[in-house]
Amino acid sequence: MIFRQFFDSISSTYTYLISSGHGREALIIDPVLEKTDQYIQLLNQLDLKLVKVIDTHIHADHISGLAELRDRTKCITIMGEHAPADVVSMNVRDSEKISIENINLTALYTPGHTDDSYSFLMKDRVFTGDTLLIKGTGRTDFQNGNPYDQYNSLFDRLLKLPEETYIFPAHDYKGESVSTIGEEKKFNPRLQVSSVQEYASIMDNLNLANPKMMDIAVPANKNLGFTIDKQKNLNGISYDRLKNISKSDDVVLIDLREPIEIEKKSSLVNSINIPYSTLQKYFKNQKELLKNKTLIFYCAVGERSAMAIQISQAYQLKKTYHLVGGLNNL
Repeated sequence: MIFRQFFDSISSTYTYLISSGHGREALIIDPVLEKTDQYIQLLNQLDLKLVKVIDTHIHADHISGLAELRDRTKCITIMGEHAPADVVSMNVRDSEKISIENINLTALYTPGHTDDSYSFLMKDRVFTGDTLLIKGTGRTDFQNGNPYDQYNSLFDRLLKLPEETYIFPAHDYKGESVSTIGEEKKFNPRLQVSSVQEYASIMDNLNLANPKMMDIAVPANKNLGFTIDKQKNLNGISYDRLKNISKSDDVVLIDLREPIEIEKKSSLVNSINIPYSTLQKYFKNQKELLKNKTLIFYCAVGERSAMAIQISQAYQLKKTYHLVGGLNNL
């Protein structure tokens, strides 16, 4: 397995790159915009294909690298379903799996720092965002944070993981890079409480200054997605037009979502399911068959389908359309 930890000294943010090996698929957790070139360089050096990028929550201290990585690598952007962001092309629920080649993560809803905070569990390690820090916990005084929710996320979820589970947070301000559940139980001062009321009292009296970039980062991180206008400019069509075009015999209607998404909301009638991460392989294998077809792509919010239009152009597929706003907009 390839596992790399990056550190942004300005925002004290940790970013993680994970892959099962050289030449395989990769994912990145909590990227920082200014570090994008560094991530891309390592991806190229290790011959990795970035297919998914995750933010644990809406960050207030830096601008996320999700959109830049999406634009440069055509990867899938992911956040928990509670995230108030238009940047993500795929939302996950509590306990759902996120998969790439030979790697699986489980989403854990761990609100408290913010109401959209998720952690991600991968075998012997958990990426805790700002919920559980090394010898600390994330503040709960903005973005609908709540110390009672955080107490439950900590004591009822994260601290019930095996004690040898490694903890990799989104931030550290003291020069530490990794801990374990067992170490935090023993040595984290904020966890040495006897009740939720005691924990809430500690968190409510921290009196911390707001992050310097909060007024810029929060709205920016909520609005990094493909706008409706941008989607329309990439051969975007309405649902009514989709229905009219798809009546033709030469149309291939392609659902780009993953199986876990289709379980939540069924595909359109007469669709085939080609998950976005496998689309280029599908184009390569079916190029001759598809060159005289009309292709209509759709996904959850229109982001993956818009990128599918861009990718199809590289394969000289001329008659391509996609559903603006995706299924979630119907």
